[in-house]
Amino acid sequence: MTEIWLYTMSLNEERMLPFFFRHYDRWVDRYIVYDDGSTDRTLEMFAARRNVEVRRFERSMPGSFVISATLLQNAAWKEARGKAAWAVITAIDEHLHHPDILGYLASCRRSGVSAIPALGFQMLAERFPDSAEWLADTHRLGAPFDEMNKLSILDPNLIEETNFVLGRHSAEPTGRVVYPEADELVNLHYKYLDTEYLRSRHALLLGGLGEVDKAAGLGWHYQLSTDRLDAEWRRFASMALDYRDPTVGFTTHLDRWWRGSRRRS
Repeated sequence: MTEIWLYTMSLNEERMLPFFFRHYDRWVDRYIVYDDGSTDRTLEMFAARRNVEVRRFERSMPGSFVISATLLQNAAWKEARGKAAWAVITAIDEHLHHPDILGYLASCRRSGVSAIPALGFQMLAERFPDSAEWLADTHRLGAPFDEMNKLSILDPNLIEETNFVLGRHSAEPTGRVVYPEADELVNLHYKYLDTEYLRSRHALLLGGLGEVDKAAGLGWHYQLSTDRLDAEWRRFASMALDYRDPTVGFTTHLDRWWRGSRRRS
């Protein structure tokens, strides 16, 4: 088994899909996408690709998008057992990056690594990028962001359960769990691409929250006011750095749940 399968969700991703496929086509063999009712060209763009399977996202927990999504993310990848070497669980605006990703995954496999978390960066851009760009190369400025430290790649044949918390912000995997000795994979979160895109994206996702989500405060960040979003942008900008700068050394990420709080590696 050598194939890599990627699992994700979609909702009106027409603008992001060129970046998504340009990034992941370099190393992913098959995409399984759960769509939440896209009304733009998203489904048309998926249909044009032979290695994409689109399924309808169903709310298994009535009234909650967030809980239903987490239940799906904890289960969908299991079908890759006996068929794929690696399963990727990510979002369309999350770009998992390593300078030699296939070589890195091969090394992890030889070392018995079965669970690969990624160090999160909140990526920033003053203008929405050109659709022909490879974002990991042309947009390298981002703020280290521990909330995006996520279990993103796993061996579906060795991991039994992922046990993601809501939002995949941490996990408690079971099975033959072996993490890399050092953290080399990064999770580049491309949502702060320009203020108009960010605001429209939040408004769209806010509309998908259910009554259970709202009552429990889930998806609260989609409800931030314009002033709060602007303040968040300034906060991230004040911490931004080139994620490829060799002097960074990824020492800025403190809360690595897979190594214990505030442990560095």
